[in-house]
Amino acid sequence: MREMQQTALAFFAHPDDAEFVCAGTLIRLRELGWQIQIATATPGDCGTTVHDRWQISAIRTGEARSAGKLIDAEYHCLDEPDAMVVYDKPTIQKAVDLFRRVAPSLVFTHPAKDYMMDHEVVSLLARAASFVYGAPNVSAHPLKPGSGVPWLYYCDPPEGIDPLGNPIVPTTVVDISKQMEKKTATLACHASQREWLRAHHGMDEYVESMRRHSALRGSQNGVAAAEAFVQHRGHAYPREDLLAKLFPLKQ
Repeated sequence: MREMQQTALAFFAHPDDAEFVCAGTLIRLRELGWQIQIATATPGDCGTTVHDRWQISAIRTGEARSAGKLIDAEYHCLDEPDAMVVYDKPTIQKAVDLFRRVAPSLVFTHPAKDYMMDHEVVSLLARAASFVYGAPNVSAHPLKPGSGVPWLYYCDPPEGIDPLGNPIVPTTVVDISKQMEKKTATLACHASQREWLRAHHGMDEYVESMRRHSALRGSQNGVAAAEAFVQHRGHAYPREDLLAKLFPLKQ
């Protein structure tokens, strides 16, 4: 396995996305001494029925910082508009500059096909930035030692299904049974979203839906709770399964 800087970046569309789908794995990485960075493309400014976009942006980014502090992670926001994230030159540059500053060797993001377009566009941004951020001329930010094409993993979509209802078949599963209490605490930091999801999605089980899916992935793999991933193994990307090597699943 190649030498690397132990920096993991969880790059998602909205505050609370990382806590739903990969916080348990981030906690396990931090326990091994990795530096953890969490970033969102948007401040989640449409995730409310009661606040204006400025108020909810401040609330949600504050919640994201609080959640990050629980696992010793730094939070970043690209400040793109919620529900309108696009794959264009300015947004790609923002993503590349973020990756340049962080210099991740391991990246988590949304699956290429997901239930909402912000997620799919952020997945594209993560793929684009991960591939090119180590090129000297692509960003004005200094190139850090060890920069290069990182391991890239796509996280589970809600319910583990794609937009057509087809089940996702993971390449990698991480046991998070011992990390569930802290993962739950990070998600609970996003208190503003309980009311929003109840009003917009008809959900009044913000934390319980995460618990159920973690338990489902766990039951499929002989453990109490798990997070599932699909590894990006295209040309130039590492093909050995880093997560499986770090966290072998013991059944």
